[in-house]
Amino acid sequence: IWSQEASRLSSTIDWVYEGPDGTWGADDDTDIEYLYQHLLLTHQTSMLTGEQIRDGWLKHIYSDSNTPFQTGDGSPENFLWVSNQRAFDLMSDDGLVPPATSDPANNPHFEMIDAQLTTEIFGLFAPARPDVALRMAHLPIRTTARGEAALAAEFYVIMYSLASAVNPHLTMKEQVQWLAAEARKHLPESSYTAKMYDFVKRQYDAGITWEQARDAIYVRYQVEQEDGYDITSQELPCNGCFAAGINFAASMVSLFYGEGDFRETVKIAVLTGWDSDNPAATWGGLLGFMNGREAIEVQFEQRFSNRFNIHRTRRNFPVANGVDTFDAMARAGVTIIDRVVVEELDGHREPRSGEWQIPLSKH
Repeated sequence: IWSQEASRLSSTIDWVYEGPDGTWGADDDTDIEYLYQHLLLTHQTSMLTGEQIRDGWLKHIYSDSNTPFQTGDGSPENFLWVSNQRAFDLMSDDGLVPPATSDPANNPHFEMIDAQLTTEIFGLFAPARPDVALRMAHLPIRTTARGEAALAAEFYVIMYSLASAVNPHLTMKEQVQWLAAEARKHLPESSYTAKMYDFVKRQYDAGITWEQARDAIYVRYQVEQEDGYDITSQELPCNGCFAAGINFAASMVSLFYGEGDFRETVKIAVLTGWDSDNPAATWGGLLGFMNGREAIEVQFEQRFSNRFNIHRTRRNFPVANGVDTFDAMARAGVTIIDRVVVEELDGHREPRSGEWQIPLSKH
């Protein structure tokens, strides 16, 4: 859709993937997390500062004035939207440093979805310790989000962290439901995020279809504006289809109804609507981590490409022709986890088995 050539998209909704000879292209669901992993590795730290985040964004993200990319109508495209775009402008034009870039006084888009698709990876960096994962993600989340939008992003970070501690003897359905229930404990009872979670869970438990649950979300939150969710009254473009709240509710539909199955979860996420690529990417990342590459390839009966073109959307990364590999990206992530385990979790790596020994949180 960003090409001036005729679209090659099919009229049939189906899976689109890169085989072993192809290269995956970066997008806004993956490239900011790639950036954060790079910054953690480069600065040899577990906790990024506001200055490090700002400098990293300015170095690796195009502005509208210097991007080589264009939309179909010829206008510049730097693959940032809504709160991410506003935060970037505040960094580049006004010199602001996170968390000032999400301050409602500076950024009117602080309630949008942006942080939910850029920070889940911090959960993986603190395995089984969501308390530390939340500390690591605190400032990256607040680069673009405040309030309920930050809460929703933290919910995903907690699930990603606890994915390393889930009981492997449970079914995938039981594992996912346990992760969700644990993350739900983080949400204040008075928050609309908590009430959205509970509402969707009730629909699922009642045995209605996922399509009915999706429609019920629309009526409750965008027509009737229940539980303090008033985005409709703000008269935003597409009725706030990119807002944090409605997309969090939609993501709960795919989470519960997908029941831990990768294909079903991602399919429902995409078809549920709103800013639907984002929940699909979130659950794809979580379930991909829990299953592993080989298991996902078995599900699809298809080998996938190992290459990732980060320079499709971002710039200035030290990889040949802008193309990294998932093996190299995984090794970089493990290097970060090694540091986090020792410096933040009071743990260590067993020299013989290579396993991490991590004390459980007292929280």
